[in-house]
Amino acid sequence: MSEYTHILAAVDFSAAADHVLNKASEIALRNNAKLSLLHVVEYMPPIDTAFDSMPAGDWGLDEDVLVDNARQSLQKMSEHHKLKNTELAVELGLPKQEIVSYVAKHQCDLVVMSSHGRHGLNILLGSTANAVLHAMPCDILTIKVEQ
Repeated sequence: MSEYTHILAAVDFSAAADHVLNKASEIALRNNAKLSLLHVVEYMPPIDTAFDSMPAGDWGLDEDVLVDNARQSLQKMSEHHKLKNTELAVELGLPKQEIVSYVAKHQCDLVVMSSHGRHGLNILLGSTANAVLHAMPCDILTIKVEQ
């Protein structure tokens, strides 16, 4: 019996993403598990309290364009790694919240992600990896990124 049935690779398009995909696809193949790739577009429009509120469409960046671009990049990454039968997902929001939400909705039992923090406990894990670790209902494998 396989240890894992649904593996989520949470990628951010950094150089570490290749390492994450290599490890996640290796584990998925070994366990005959489903592999999903998730990228979270973290878009928060700038807020300046000196001005009255502006309609969302006036910020200059279209969230749909950001999501579409991320989806295309995720597709290219999947093709580059020759991944077959892989679910690709792009969410808009905060990575630590969207990753946990995706895992709950799709019943993932392993998350593979990179870690590249800069301070405190985040030196060991990274702020997103650290936040996800404490909220995750499943196993999490962090791939250390050499600085």
